[in-house]
Amino acid sequence: MKLRNYRETKQPDLNIIPMIDIMFFLLVFFMLSTMYMVEQKTIPVNLPQATSAAIDNKTNFTVTLKDDGSIYLEDQQTDIQTLLMQATKEQKNNPSFAIIIRADKDINYDKVVSFIDTLKKAGITRFGLATNGAGGN
Repeated sequence: MKLRNYRETKQPDLNIIPMIDIMFFLLVFFMLSTMYMVEQKTIPVNLPQATSAAIDNKTNFTVTLKDDGSIYLEDQQTDIQTLLMQATKEQKNNPSFAIIIRADKDINYDKVVSFIDTLKKAGITRFGLATNGAGGN
């Protein structure tokens, strides 16, 4: 009978392939889960429907126009002068600055056009109108 020599023990193999697979799985999981966590801080309004709406992730300011005439920058109520001051300051720092206008679908069309005209007079040239996608999403 041959006895094992305890001095000659084989070093255990460290297989890192399963560990790399798990790390990639965790990376993908956290990337996908954070995409769903990013929620714009916005005031709830009834947006009009559009079937060819595009998503813009490079927006700096999201402005909400409610049907009662109130204006919100992100989720804070503001007035037009403060908004214009902040927007012109941001546009000087960022040449690709844009404003997304989220107007309630029941708001008077004239108010939206006069708001856009006020933005243009202040030098803001890049803006968009937010809509709901097909099916109200």
